[in-house]
Amino acid sequence: MREIERIICGNGNAYLVSEGENAILVDTCHEEYRDTILTKCRMKNVRLIVLTHGHFDHIQNAAYLASRLDAPIALHRDDLALIRDKSDEPIMAHTLLGKIIMRVSQKGFENAKIEPFEPAIYLEDGDSLEKYGIHATVIGLPGHTKGSIGILVGDSDIIVGDALMNIVYPAKSPLYGDRTIMEQSAAKISALGNATVHFGHGNPTKNKNW
Repeated sequence: MREIERIICGNGNAYLVSEGENAILVDTCHEEYRDTILTKCRMKNVRLIVLTHGHFDHIQNAAYLASRLDAPIALHRDDLALIRDKSDEPIMAHTLLGKIIMRVSQKGFENAKIEPFEPAIYLEDGDSLEKYGIHATVIGLPGHTKGSIGILVGDSDIIVGDALMNIVYPAKSPLYGDRTIMEQSAAKISALGNATVHFGHGNPTKNKNW
């Protein structure tokens, strides 16, 4: 039986995707929630930690959890520079909500401490995660960051990282590195049809025309 467990960490989410005893962890959230996530993960055999992108609120616990779970870390190569230098790729916004979120986020970017780590695996669009025991596929969703990815679990659920957000209401991400590419990724999600969308921030909802 396949299961997606949302681990709520303040205003962010991590996801434990399991199939039988095997599992992958998607994103690792803020430092203060690391033991909450670890407790959940120890109930399963976590074989991989997937980072949807390189922003601090998704990677801050990556090194900590990888060492304690003995699980490799995976992300897209295009976000490698971002995990090494959190200011490598500026974020932008054009809406009032986006500008408010951006201002709050920038304070976090400045103050966050990230324990260094090196990914063991680089994921690409179309990669299967079946060798980790999970029937899931990587989907490239750039725009929020250069290397943003999502995970299509089976054919009915997609974890989208911050390609979409549900902070006040479900919508395309109000923050982006490249707005045009971000909108193309949102259209790519829409094309997946009747799936449940699991956000990096906010409650899940049904897919729609974003």
